[in-house]
Amino acid sequence: MNLRNNQITVRELLADPRSKAVFQRRFGKWLRHPLVGAAHSLTLSQLMDLAKVYVPQKTIQETLEELEGL
Repeated sequence: MNLRNNQITVRELLADPRSKAVFQRRFGKWLRHPLVGAAHSLTLSQLMDLAKVYVPQKTIQETLEELEGL
């Protein structure tokens, strides 16, 4: 998947069934959080910066690699 140098938005990622499935499988409970709607305008890069406070770097890297492989 073309992540456009991690500048693709969360909205675009969640609109694609393949990438949405990756997020659902890895972060299912987080996707139901009310702030996800507010995060739609964030870029993948911004999301990764925020996520590193809550998610291990290894998980972020594996998710990124999986998205790139789509």
